[in-house]
Amino acid sequence: MKVGKWLLIPEVLFFALALACNSKPSGGTEAVKTISNPNQITGAGSTYVYPVMGKWIEGFQKQRTGVQVYYQSVGSGKGILQLKNGLIDFGASDAALDDAALKGTAPMLQIPESAGPVCVTYNLPALKQPLKLTPEALAGIFLGTIKTWQDPEIAKSNPGVTFPNTAIAVAHRKEESGTTDIFTTYLSAVSPEWRQKVGKGTKVDWPTGVAGKGTEGVTGIVAETPGAIGYVELTYALSNHLAVAEVENAAGKFITPSPESASAAISADAKKIAEDVRTPIVNPPASAPDAYPISGFTFLLIPTDGPDAAKREALKHFIQYTVSGDGQQMASELHYAPLPPSVIEQDQKLLDKMTADGKPLQ
Repeated sequence: MKVGKWLLIPEVLFFALALACNSKPSGGTEAVKTISNPNQITGAGSTYVYPVMGKWIEGFQKQRTGVQVYYQSVGSGKGILQLKNGLIDFGASDAALDDAALKGTAPMLQIPESAGPVCVTYNLPALKQPLKLTPEALAGIFLGTIKTWQDPEIAKSNPGVTFPNTAIAVAHRKEESGTTDIFTTYLSAVSPEWRQKVGKGTKVDWPTGVAGKGTEGVTGIVAETPGAIGYVELTYALSNHLAVAEVENAAGKFITPSPESASAAISADAKKIAEDVRTPIVNPPASAPDAYPISGFTFLLIPTDGPDAAKREALKHFIQYTVSGDGQQMASELHYAPLPPSVIEQDQKLLDKMTADGKPLQ
């Protein structure tokens, strides 16, 4: 699929998505409506999970003929809103809902089904090696206090590199986004100034920069603007041949975003994740020297109870497929970090809590 000049996902994958999706992504709660049909499952939300979602749908429908799964990539915030309004069967979000966000809603299960790094992408064609960024440089760029590529804070971690004397053009997400939540959670963890002035969340008041709609929008801004910098998911960065920065972690190592370095971040917080799957995995401790510091889970959100046993069972089987061996292998092929066995075990325990009209599912 192409938007302008940018290949957003592999075209073979888009063909699978075209078969799986019933209409183009659109905003608002009117975009998707739950169909009272046990053989049709609807979902919406995260752009981060969109590439692998098409593969999961295609593989699941081959195994479970007669069941159709539809998914729209509208962003985590709109997916959550549609789910809360009862318009879809499941939502997908890169930001877990905390207790405050869940207050007043029906009980909800949050199933981590994939993980991966959020990349810092940039447009500096003259650079012959990857850009290295410290936490201080990254926070300063997005705060707007570091304005040019020749700033000393950037130069000190890139010795011998000649940077252009151009302004830095910051790109960020316009709408509510789980990817934004991961990125700003990281900045809040490493920069007291960011934490005080901006904070974290699916949508923040950005001190500087241009807003792009969806990951596609940020990708487009970076790709077409010399001197630009933004944040996108690894699959999108690789598909669009965007350069990605190495980010310094707590151990003082500059780490390339990859499934392996994201898995190292998961392992670093394994005990906390075992207690609560919503635990952020940004800025892991120095005891994890190979961990990429800006990583996160994507969650499938489903009501704990629902009225249609047949549909609920089909939904449960679909989610089980995503976290199974086949589903996780597909995720790995698209540069997502595979879930460790401990998280998959937690997922199954959560899925076993699903009910229909208060009765356990098969």
